[in-house]
Amino acid sequence: MIADSHCHAWRRWPYDKSVPDPDHRGSIEALLYEMDTHGVSRASVVCARIGDGAGGDGFGNEDNNEYVADFARKHPDRITAWVDVDCSWRKEHHTPGAVTRLRNELSKNNAQGFTHYVEAENDGWFRSDEGREFFATAAELKVVASVAVTPAWLADLRVLAAENPTLPFLIHHMGMPKNTGLGHDQAEVNEILECAKVPNIGVKISGFNYNNSKKFDFPYAQSQSLFKIIYKTFGARRIFWASDFPASRDMLTYSQAIEVVREHCDYLPAVELNRLLGENLNDLLNNPVLATGQFH
Repeated sequence: MIADSHCHAWRRWPYDKSVPDPDHRGSIEALLYEMDTHGVSRASVVCARIGDGAGGDGFGNEDNNEYVADFARKHPDRITAWVDVDCSWRKEHHTPGAVTRLRNELSKNNAQGFTHYVEAENDGWFRSDEGREFFATAAELKVVASVAVTPAWLADLRVLAAENPTLPFLIHHMGMPKNTGLGHDQAEVNEILECAKVPNIGVKISGFNYNNSKKFDFPYAQSQSLFKIIYKTFGARRIFWASDFPASRDMLTYSQAIEVVREHCDYLPAVELNRLLGENLNDLLNNPVLATGQFH
């Protein structure tokens, strides 16, 4: 099976108001069409309440959590909502009350997970008392933490993951180490690889376009090198394929997002390719509570 661990859906396109199809370009119907066309059984939709100048210059999507969660209720076998909680574009980002907001967003949307985007620079919140309580609460609620962090945050993330060994943390887009144009910053790559020592941290295999200096240059030689070392360090059980549709659609199609791994990583044994393309996510969605040592 194929299962998509990172995609989006919006009622109206959040990035640009000049597009001719703002009500369809990022819609859940467009996502379901791509899934059906490419044989994708399930998808975790990363909610993002962006637009109208906050996280995007297009149309606002203040109701994105509810929009995606509504479709998750209609298509429980296909769509899972990972709701936006206190992401960096929100005015409440890293302000008091985060634990209450986490509980409220998960409860009212019946969500199995949440996403938390941060700024590039580490503000220290993860290791604050409230940050620790926030992620401890997520572990108590038995959900998945989908985190958009730069390597500057990863040392703190490892502390949180060790403190909450049943909480799965999924790092977005292969960790996105800096790319000088000649390759990735090795110190930042090392921070990503250090996360493999903590068994409840996984990596989303997406963002090949983001991690390449030439973002149009399929199949992305620099990103392929990054993926290969992540695969060899984390192993096949802790990596999760993702399309990043529709945010990535200007640089790669849904087909390319699949084939960049399926066709262009011939070192992957078939059984491990199947795991990262979908079986891992399917297992996680069926049982988001991971015992120590299970997430490997």
